[in-house]
Amino acid sequence: MPTFTVHTIESAPEQSRPTLQALTQKFGFLPNVMATMAANPVLLNGFAGSFGSFHGGSLDECEKQALLLTNAVTIKCPWTVAAHSTFALEDGMAESDVKAMREGRLPAHPKYAALSALTRALIEKRGNVSDAELERFTSAGYSQSQIFEVIASIGISTMAATTTNMAGTPVEDRFKAQAWNAA
Repeated sequence: MPTFTVHTIESAPEQSRPTLQALTQKFGFLPNVMATMAANPVLLNGFAGSFGSFHGGSLDECEKQALLLTNAVTIKCPWTVAAHSTFALEDGMAESDVKAMREGRLPAHPKYAALSALTRALIEKRGNVSDAELERFTSAGYSQSQIFEVIASIGISTMAATTTNMAGTPVEDRFKAQAWNAA
């Protein structure tokens, strides 16, 4: 397996540097997944644009983390599970809900459960979900148009998880307390 560089702003290609600077400013550090993506400005800039758009959407921070954590577990990505478990807890999600999603179960919180169930179904069924699955989502209080935010989260997660799984991107110390291994 080839070795992939976890770039710094200085070592990254010129077209990746402005995005890395903006991401460092947003997070207060440069996440390794983005530093790895920096090798290719097309991937990094596409990810950053989608990420920014998703985070400007209608879901609250815990709802976003419920989606992203479910994606990470479903895609079986240790880096993104560790990162999104950490962010979910920092955003105030109950430890029991984080634990449930990390174990591939639905969380107790009804709205997070609706998000998690639809997310997992969309990934596992490659978008071919039933009307009943969509109805469970909207019955939990979500609009039909928010299904598209769920789809955006899947795209973002797929870019991050595929990158880190393929490149073997190391988990930062900040996320190590939430380290995870696919079962």
